[in-house]
Amino acid sequence: MTEELTCFKAYDVRGRVPDQLNSDIAYRIGRAYAEYLRPKQVVVGYDIRLSSQELCASLSRGLVEAGVDVINIGQCGTEEIYFATSHLNVDGGIVVTASHNPADFNGMKFVRESSKPISGDTGLNEIKRLAQENNFVPCKELGAVSFDDTQPAYIEHLLGYVDVPNLRSLKIVCNAGNGGAGSTIDTIEQFLPLEFFKVHHEPDGTFPNGVPNPLLVENRGTTIDAIGSEGADMGIAWDGDFDRCFFFDENGRFIEGYYIVGLLAQSFLEQEPGAKIVHDPRLTWNTIEIAKEFSGEAVLCKTGHAFIKERMRIEDAVYGGEMSAHHYFRDFFYCDSGMVPWLLVAGLMSKTGKKLSELVNERMQAFPASGEINRRIEEPLSLLEKIEELYCESCIGVDQTDGLSMEFENWRFNIRMSNTEPLVRLNVESRADEGLMKEKTAELLLLME
Repeated sequence: MTEELTCFKAYDVRGRVPDQLNSDIAYRIGRAYAEYLRPKQVVVGYDIRLSSQELCASLSRGLVEAGVDVINIGQCGTEEIYFATSHLNVDGGIVVTASHNPADFNGMKFVRESSKPISGDTGLNEIKRLAQENNFVPCKELGAVSFDDTQPAYIEHLLGYVDVPNLRSLKIVCNAGNGGAGSTIDTIEQFLPLEFFKVHHEPDGTFPNGVPNPLLVENRGTTIDAIGSEGADMGIAWDGDFDRCFFFDENGRFIEGYYIVGLLAQSFLEQEPGAKIVHDPRLTWNTIEIAKEFSGEAVLCKTGHAFIKERMRIEDAVYGGEMSAHHYFRDFFYCDSGMVPWLLVAGLMSKTGKKLSELVNERMQAFPASGEINRRIEEPLSLLEKIEELYCESCIGVDQTDGLSMEFENWRFNIRMSNTEPLVRLNVESRADEGLMKEKTAELLLLME
């Protein structure tokens, strides 16, 4: 009987080192990926975690012993693997990372040619099966490992998203959370007229200042304090592998990802009227309204990076945004980036002469939102049925693209089960009525208790 590999999740691999993920499992994953995809060349890289280099070496050995040529780009962010896979025109890419998980965790994210994601229903389950069976035939011809520095080309690509000569000399607090974003900022800043004040900047896999996850309220204080003491124009914080980017305005106020989606949608639609914007079902009204206002088309899609990327390719959408701070770009191979968003926001601030607070205030007042509220629920399906039954008479629209969305004249909500954790997630918004939004949020939370 094969041993169950618990490190395989819906979209990627994640587990505690060494009991759930170790060198032996990493080697088997390399062999399994090669057997499933039959690639000739694969790009690999790793994040700042203490176990990442060793796991990447074992993964590479698995690929090489399956006859695959490996191109190692060294320490990098997840998006640098997306970039390198398409830039070098190879057959796939794997990054060793556990993003915002605790220091004793690690993991992997996978793409195939053209940086297309590999997740549960597009090959990851098959890779898991092969890795579990661990029954690999020796390969006659071994692959080879080479090293490449794709960072200069990646930085050049990033700079293409912003009109550098017309950028204002903004003062920006940036908090890498001791993750991987720091080295990219160090490289890109020499090309920009921006002044960076760097917090928790040095990569450190022990995470001396806590796990790099700006969604945790307790992790935001240092960024907020630095904005105040430096008199900064905005603050940016990233998770460990910097594929998510979080914003704070000049007053140190944390800006919900939902309003950043609207802002970025607007910036693309102003350049490309009629373009399509893909968004998730959790909070929608602001994005739909902005798409209408700027002659674009808002396209609803199930939450999750694999779904958003696939839908963007089908629709040829210029941009896709999730309120969880994942932002996807057609010109970035339909992948998510944590560097492109802040460049675009700095560009918008420069072009309009407005502060970040001024860019979002109007939208926050027009569509006040609860922010995502998570609860552990024993029987989530029966909860969703109960809520639908209670509200069905007064609602004017029901959508089950992802969980349960119900729409009323002046408010709406989405409640869904997490794809990655045993949680139920609630989001509520209203039309220009914060009191109503808060009242309905409290009402739904009571039902969830």
